Amino acid sequence: MKQKKVATKPDGGNFEQSLKRLEEIVEALEEGSVTLEEVLQMYQEGAQLSKQCLEQLHQAELTLKRLSKDINGKFELVDEEPRA
Repeated sequence: MKQKKVATKPDGGNFEQSLKRLEEIVEALEEGSVTLEEVLQMYQEGAQLSKQCLEQLHQAELTLKRLSKDINGKFELVDEEPRA
């Protein structure tokens, strides 16, 4: 049986690393080859990684929303803060 990497502490890495680790967790859980304790650890790690990914996506969305097109069709970053 192939041994899977069990829970490691999320380190606030980049989006791609977090997403890759989430995929590894899902794969291991779907295989069903982990103990209940490992499942709980992986679930907690996955929840943390999911939260980090969502926050990074939200920040990227805010940045994109601040981009505007000028009269010549060129994009520029608008300095105003996003409204809640």
